[in-house]
Parts: sequence; structure tokens; C-alpha cells
Amino acid sequence: MEKEQENSEIESPFCIIKKESNTSYELTPNSNKSVQPVALLRLSVFTPVAPKEKGKRDFLIDASEELSSLEVARQEGYTDIKIQGAKLSMSTDFKTWIGVISAFSKYGYSSEKITLPFSEFARMCGLKPTDINGRARARLHDSLFNLSSVTLSFRGKNTKKSLVTHLVQRAVLNHETDQVEIVGDSSLWELYRYDHKVLLGLKALSELSRKEAAQSLYVYLESMPAGSLYISMKRFRERLALESQIKDQNAIIRRALADLVRIGYLDFTEYKKGREIMFVINSRSPKLQAIGRATKK
Repeated sequence: MEKEQENSEIESPFCIIKKESNTSYELTPNSNKSVQPVALLRLSVFTPVAPKEKGKRDFLIDASEELSSLEVARQEGYTDIKIQGAKLSMSTDFKTWIGVISAFSKYGYSSEKITLPFSEFARMCGLKPTDINGRARARLHDSLFNLSSVTLSFRGKNTKKSLVTHLVQRAVLNHETDQVEIVGDSSLWELYRYDHKVLLGLKALSELSRKEAAQSLYVYLESMPAGSLYISMKRFRERLALESQIKDQNAIIRRALADLVRIGYLDFTEYKKGREIMFVINSRSPKLQAIGRATKK
């Protein structure tokens, strides 16, 4: 839901300013849509995680270019920005992150700590009431552990200050009171005030259940500007951060794109530019109303 309002001082991290008219949009997560910072979608923060990777899930990403426009980076002169932590899965961790965003959207951003019923938080993470059991609680605990492990580091050459923060500062799952307590950081709000935000539709993610590669490419494509796109196979490989052989990675990417065509989201063309494999993204339909088509030149 979008509510247009006069551009006074903005308290919500989900506001987008329309520069041409000096008004702002309020992006509100609900059961079908979730606000997601563009940078986290473009970078390889949430990716497919194979079972064999569970023992070695650390990643380090140079996010200097993607996050250099953040207000905190501009004000403090931070130019060296890195994201490090456990490799986050699309199947569980991304859905839990959606739940965290939805919870802060509903219960406010004035306080860094919010408390809500576990059943409500579970719904925000995409769980049905019938799915809430001991195993689901354990998965959410593990997922919040993964999210809290992800560190954002800000440094600058000409500044004596530095900043270290986390996607989630602290989370408490209290089985006795059936409550969830989540603690964020004010720097997280800065991340949501990023100038270019997307209101990510969750319908496609539901249609792509257990297809993590397709889910990852979906959120990546949704973070990109509207209109036709030209993307190389190499860039898709970088976004998925797979560890298999290149030919196997290419096969996974083609299957993922075919899945996006199948659900009515994507129309694309594959062609070769010299030795490089390229894709033209002709159209995207988050409402899954496109006549999906994949062509090869």
C-alpha cells in the first residue's frame, strides 16, 4: 500500500521522497509485499545454500559502491564498506528477514527494541498456523542466529571514526510467554532510507518454493531499474555465489530463468557476444501476469 503525504520530517525508514513534487511515499509491508533495501537484493547476501555448504558458510562482500550513498556513509566519510557473516539462504533466512522488516514496520522504529507474539512473527516469516511447531521454532532460532552474525563494517581513509553494526543486534524467543523480542540498530534505519527502494512482491517467492536459485534471481531482477536489461551470465553467477563448476552454474541459472518464465514473471532472450553469454531481460511482471517467453539467438 502506498500513501502519499506532504514531505515533512520523515520518521519512517520506509518513506521514499519524490524529488520532483517534494512529496513522499510510504511503503508498507503486508502479507503479499515486503520492503527490501535495494543493496541487499543486488549483493550476494541472500543466496542458494547447498547442504554441503553448511560447514563453510562465511562470506565477505565489498559493498562500498552499493552503500556509498547511505546518509551515514556520506556524513562520516565512509568509503570502505564491507558485509561479512554467515551465508544467508533464500529458503529460510530471507523469509525471516522479511519477518523482521514487517515486525518493525508494524510496531514502530522509534525504539530499537520491539516485542510481539511468536505466532504473529511466524506468520510474518511466511509460516502458516499449522506449520508452527518445535521444528519451526528451531529453524527460526537458527535463522535469527544467521542474521545476527552478518556484520556491516564502515571505514574511511580521511576519518578517525568507524562503524560496525549487524542486520539484527539481538533476538529473544521466549517459549514461556510465547513472545519474540528483536533489537535493531539505528544504522539499520539508514539502510532503509536508501534512495532507491523496492516493494517486493512475495507471490513469486511462494510460487518458487524450494527453488532458491530462481528466488535469488527474482529478488535481484526486482532490484534493477524498470525497462529492458542487459545482464551477462557472469553477473548472474556472481549474484548466486555458487561453488560448483562454471558449466554446472550456467545450467542452474538457465533452469532458474526457465522457472521465472514458467510462473509468468519473465520474458528474456539469450545470445552470445563474442565468447560471453548475455541475456536481454525484455519484461518483468511481479504480479505474474506476463506471457512468459524464453528465446535464444
